[in-house]
Amino acid sequence: MKVLIVEDEQPAARRLKQLLEEKRPGLQALGPLESVEGAVRWLRANPEPDLLFLDIQLADGLSFDIFRQVAVQAPVIFTTAYDQYTLNAFKLNSIDYLLKPIDPDELEQALEKFGCLFGRRQAWGPEAIRDIIQAFSRPAYKERFMVRAGQQLTYIRAEDIFYCYSEDGLAFAQLGNRKRHPIDYTLDQLDGLLDPRDFFRLNRKVIAHIQSIRKVEPYFNSRLKLELEPATSFDIIVSRGRVVDFKNWLDK
Repeated sequence: MKVLIVEDEQPAARRLKQLLEEKRPGLQALGPLESVEGAVRWLRANPEPDLLFLDIQLADGLSFDIFRQVAVQAPVIFTTAYDQYTLNAFKLNSIDYLLKPIDPDELEQALEKFGCLFGRRQAWGPEAIRDIIQAFSRPAYKERFMVRAGQQLTYIRAEDIFYCYSEDGLAFAQLGNRKRHPIDYTLDQLDGLLDPRDFFRLNRKVIAHIQSIRKVEPYFNSRLKLELEPATSFDIIVSRGRVVDFKNWLDK
């Protein structure tokens, strides 16, 4: 069994090679190759290996660029330092991956899966590669926020936040149960931490989750007035410059 390792970090490449040889005595580990250019050149000049281990980020770009330049028929296991959240959509493409530093048990599971699927070879087409790139290009937004509950620390989930607002120089997360929690971020920071598919910056004071929008009505000077759930003690006005973006967000 021939395995090609494409990895630009020498310690990681050595560890992977060592683990592979321990897990599968007799396995021939080829490489490592350190770049997209080197991998493309090797694949064009040599018979395909039985299995490819590809690091996501290489010295000269993302390993996905390899598939744009050469048809890869061999099964692929990606290795990456990306966290689990970023990989959710990627995992749906049924491609194996290993988070670095590589865990021996996870490597064994990936090799067993490869063994079960051995012989089922399929070139990665342009649409599959585009989907993978989009999944890895998507920013990793926060899923949880640590908050204080009396003298204790706890957390709230981003999906449970109905809206965030600023008051007296502090930012608060309002939950659906009418509880609110001060959080250690400004609204400007939260605007980049919360997933824009679910949250929208209504104005300088409020970022709202789609689940909080109860009523939208026209307001003078081409603006919009909103009612949120739970109800606020202040008016929620979407400025004229944000109206179009807000409507597009609602219409997704």
